[in-house]
Amino acid sequence: MEKNQLFPVFLKIRELNILLVGAGYAGAEKLSALLNNCPDASITVVADHISESVSKLAVQHWNVRLVQRKFIHSDLSERDLVFLATNDVRLHKKIVNETRKQKILTNVADTPDLCDFYLGSIVRKGNLKIGISTNGKSPTMAKRIREFLEDLIPENIDTLLENLHHFRNSIKGDFQKKVDTLNEFTRSFLEKNNNHDKIHQN
Repeated sequence: MEKNQLFPVFLKIRELNILLVGAGYAGAEKLSALLNNCPDASITVVADHISESVSKLAVQHWNVRLVQRKFIHSDLSERDLVFLATNDVRLHKKIVNETRKQKILTNVADTPDLCDFYLGSIVRKGNLKIGISTNGKSPTMAKRIREFLEDLIPENIDTLLENLHHFRNSIKGDFQKKVDTLNEFTRSFLEKNNNHDKIHQN
């Protein structure tokens, strides 16, 4: 049975220098995904044509810089992440050859074989964020699972997380004691919520 061997991470993109090549439909999707997760992310968009949707996003975010021209090699200078979202497959392959030489992680729209990483479907509720991956097999299924989890997770989860944060800081003892106490606390919380849901379902 095939296993998903991707390693999930959450990047502090606010601290990264990001390049997006392409500003059409796919480019707008990538830009929107980045800004939805971190509105303050520093992003440079390079494209010979800038769509209206990308322009609107740039107007709303001072940290998005639009450069209307074709991609040039120096655009890769000092980048931490690169996103490619044009209709030019040959250009994508050319840029990926360079980003791999420079060890810059790159995501390419609709071309999994050229990607160093994928953008998963994201569940967001306050401080809670869950990434969902189907290993590139079915983005539609990832979307359905996201919708299911959004309905399942209580709306007050952020308040619960804040309370748990304060509770964790109040626990005395060594690291293992804190872990054991938090495990017991969260286990009890989940059991109470499951029982509450069953009562309402009946």
